[in-house]
Amino acid sequence: MAIENPVHYQLPVLEETISPSEMHELLSLLESEPTIHSTSSSETNRSVYSTEERKRRRMISNRESARRSRWRKKKLQEDLAHEVNRLKLENRELENWLSVLTHHCHLVQRDSNRLLSESIYLQHKLAGLNEILAPTMPLQ
Repeated sequence: MAIENPVHYQLPVLEETISPSEMHELLSLLESEPTIHSTSSSETNRSVYSTEERKRRRMISNRESARRSRWRKKKLQEDLAHEVNRLKLENRELENWLSVLTHHCHLVQRDSNRLLSESIYLQHKLAGLNEILAPTMPLQ
């Protein structure tokens, strides 16, 4: 008669919080794990369990593996959805910043054009004044 050793599980440290439904699903995974008998070889394990029992255990193991896989896929999809939302928000902020900078650039360009026109006007006025004053100035 083999003595069953208790199986100890160490819960993984998760970076984010787990919803109650996800916690329930994880706990159900742990509770439904088959107990492992302490034996000396895999040959002894095969002889202890019937073919039907091995099929049933394998089916349970496959279901648990599929459940874990679905949970990982769901978690990945949620993480990707959060990333998409974050990037959309960042993109919107960058578009707003670009709009502000473009507006500022237009204002600076308008001021630059005004100052350039004023400079040309003043240069022509100065040239006209120089023409008026040129005949009256003594030669050196």
